[in-house]
Amino acid sequence: MFCAVIVAAGSSRRAGFDKLAAPLAGLPVLRRSIDAFVAAGAAAVVVVCPLSRWQETGMADAAFPIPVNRVDGGAERQDSVAAGLAALPPGTRMVAVHDGARPLITPEGIRSCLAAAEECGAATCAHPVVDTLKRADAQGLSLPEKVSRDCLWGMETPQIFRLELLRRAYAHVREQALVVTDEVSAVESLGVATRLVQGGVNMKITLPGDLELAELIWTHRA
Repeated sequence: MFCAVIVAAGSSRRAGFDKLAAPLAGLPVLRRSIDAFVAAGAAAVVVVCPLSRWQETGMADAAFPIPVNRVDGGAERQDSVAAGLAALPPGTRMVAVHDGARPLITPEGIRSCLAAAEECGAATCAHPVVDTLKRADAQGLSLPEKVSRDCLWGMETPQIFRLELLRRAYAHVREQALVVTDEVSAVESLGVATRLVQGGVNMKITLPGDLELAELIWTHRA
């Protein structure tokens, strides 16, 4: 059984507004992310977010064709993910962890990542780095060092794993008192590599202008 944990517990400080509640083509960003997993065939979705956001986005009263439940998050992202994993229904074999602020993920993108994870146990949506990279000093001045972008990828979500592998990875993270920023890093702490799957546009809403761009992309897709 394939299920999803959607992480939506952040404060949205950089955005300056609640980006999860902001409308994207008439529905909250968080709803768009949930709907993508429903359409991709997930058996259940666990959303990690505060009760206030759940109510503000209208998710508390929303009707879904599959179980969609909310749990509180933790102090760090890895704590929030652990809370989501603990709330998954019995029988879950594959789990996707997704940032709620990536509403442009498509059902096709989810299914492609899931297929790769089914094959090797761990996969993530990602994109090759195309920008010129520079390293700077403490004052923000560029250094002459060349930073190659060969074989460099930017991580996205969903990140999809066999549930037993991800639970084992997070147990190891807790035991070693590690701090990880995504599930790929947690699994890598066990020495397990993750398959990188390139998909379509899957940007994260971080700044106010990102929402305007996401609206344009959504409209163009429609």
